[in-house]
Amino acid sequence: MSAPRPVTDRDYVDALARGLDILMACATEPAGLTLAEAARRTGTTRASARRSLLTLVAKGYLITDDRLFRLTPKVLALAAPLAAAPIMRTTQPVLDDLSRRFDESFSLSTLIDSDIVYLARSEARRIVALNLGAGSRLPAWCTSMGRVLLANLPDTTREALVPAQLKARTPKTLTDRAALMAVLERVQADGYCILDEELELGLRSLAVPVTRPDGTVAAALNIGTQSQRTSAATLTQTMLPALREAACLLAPAFGGNGLTG
Repeated sequence: MSAPRPVTDRDYVDALARGLDILMACATEPAGLTLAEAARRTGTTRASARRSLLTLVAKGYLITDDRLFRLTPKVLALAAPLAAAPIMRTTQPVLDDLSRRFDESFSLSTLIDSDIVYLARSEARRIVALNLGAGSRLPAWCTSMGRVLLANLPDTTREALVPAQLKARTPKTLTDRAALMAVLERVQADGYCILDEELELGLRSLAVPVTRPDGTVAAALNIGTQSQRTSAATLTQTMLPALREAACLLAPAFGGNGLTG
């Protein structure tokens, strides 16, 4: 996505920023967040977090049982206009075409904080247990798209976004942080990432970056397939050229103002 535009201190509304941070924190936990968890995740005081949470409840974006705060369907109204945004009109047909050609699932995501957020997905077969769609989030460090996005960040930013402790998702998940940082260096040099059953057993994926005209990486595009059906060699020999071609088709959509194209 495009970098946020700088604002002056006079234009920056602290209360609004805290409220948005709280809303994003709640979005990462469908089961709900306590007041203490919301304060900790957003780096604010309990009193400040409480005011933001109760304001969001009053506006109908959250509900609470006096312990947990959860999103309401009203938040869907915020995302609805994105379906008609130029970037969505551009990306979904590209993913659908890939899915028809290869009978596999393809996804597009971007990086928000330390997670990838799915922008679009075309699913030919149900290959993962997770229910993934636009708006879904996964930790960047253990996904092929996330590693592509992390690999193309400045070193200091990358270091800050990779957790100090890496929790295994499967027996094959790479949990040595130093080794992961070396993998990210290799991904940056190679221009693609293959993830082999580290997110979910039986899932093999290949991701490539989608770049803006200035060469910065805006998003990542991937294919997910069953490891028994598609070898890593097939991914690089057959799917990699197709993904890179599709990434070139998608690049102009990120040339302007992020989602607005």
